[in-house]
Amino acid sequence: MIIPVASDHAGFEAKRQVIEILEQMGHLPVDFGTHSPESVDYPDFAVLVAKKVNDEENPNGILICGSGQGMCIAANKYPNVRAALVYSEKSARLSRQHNDANILCLPGKELDRQQLQEIVKVWLDTDFEGGRHQRRVEKIRFINDK
Repeated sequence: MIIPVASDHAGFEAKRQVIEILEQMGHLPVDFGTHSPESVDYPDFAVLVAKKVNDEENPNGILICGSGQGMCIAANKYPNVRAALVYSEKSARLSRQHNDANILCLPGKELDRQQLQEIVKVWLDTDFEGGRHQRRVEKIRFINDK
């Protein structure tokens, strides 16, 4: 699967690790930057991945900043994006099963390589359950129409 990935400077090192992890899993990550640890503004990179997912060019994306919060807030400005801040295997699983999350937001300063690997694997391997959760996700879509 082609997966767009981006980070700011605080998530730069974690992004490099996530790209390696994705390649080891057989995916094709596309690096949208940043390409150095020099200070940048996270919204400039969040929009690059969010637009791809919003326009359905890619079904999933990954964003990384220091806390994961800024990237998540910025990405969720797009109506077809359901970005989730994920910090554990459990939150990864639930964000997919219950919320049909399509962008994984990671706190790069909080997770080591093993945690990143476990979270990315669980997130990509978990399917949306639908059912009662489908109704709830649809209600979120209607919020954007108001």
